[in-house]
Amino acid sequence: MGLVSSYDLVALDLDGTLLGGDDAISARNERAIRAALEAGVRVVLVTGRGIDAPERISRELGIGLPVICCHGALTKDFLADRILGHIPVPLVYAKPMIEFAELNRLSLAVYIDERFYRLAGGDVFMEDMRGPGWHEVATFADVLRTAPTFVRFLGDEAVRAVRTNFSGLPLHFKYETWGSFEECAVTSPLATKKNALAELCKSFQIGPKRVLAIGDSRNDVAMLQWAGLGIAMANALPEVLEVITTHTASNTEDGVALAIERYVLSSEKKTA
Repeated sequence: MGLVSSYDLVALDLDGTLLGGDDAISARNERAIRAALEAGVRVVLVTGRGIDAPERISRELGIGLPVICCHGALTKDFLADRILGHIPVPLVYAKPMIEFAELNRLSLAVYIDERFYRLAGGDVFMEDMRGPGWHEVATFADVLRTAPTFVRFLGDEAVRAVRTNFSGLPLHFKYETWGSFEECAVTSPLATKKNALAELCKSFQIGPKRVLAIGDSRNDVAMLQWAGLGIAMANALPEVLEVITTHTASNTEDGVALAIERYVLSSEKKTA
């Protein structure tokens, strides 16, 4: 008799959750994900990154389902090369923010047409900013012909500037801390991981009670609260661990695998 899981879909954040400190996926995490897929459970990657990383990882793991990226602003069926959902930052708000940042030489990344753009000669804060999904421009005016999917203010100075000058705009400001590094991702207020996941699950005719979600960051909290079971990683921020009371091990200790094994691949529910 085959496994009958309590959950039909597992939603996984990437950074600080599925990915270890070296941006790699552990062997145990991979085995757990493949076992869930073989049991008929859908697995969806939900991330603040652009499309490149979740598409690549999905292909590597044999996940043929759409990915949710850009903090929920973009959902794409990469196998069909079809956009399922796109909620950009209205140009009327994005343009003055970007122009202000460029004028003041603030570190900024703009995501348009599934590409990140930064000013030529600007700071490179993380290795993936050297990847093929990143491009340099002399001025953002060269690419800002359409509303960006999202905008990232990178580093303390840029984050302080956006908080001081633009926090009153009707947008969603997602502040994240990675060790000592700060960033603020700006999206439409409708663009959230929770909203994008709810829409995707609706298309699968899966209700929230049949969803297990795992994450570690502030931008994961609403998604974890919406899911039938939301699990926070042990390495999550204290404020996340306080709100999400079901926990698993850290991202360097196979926390994703432990949660999937105990709640999806086992008929006996235990505390992660």
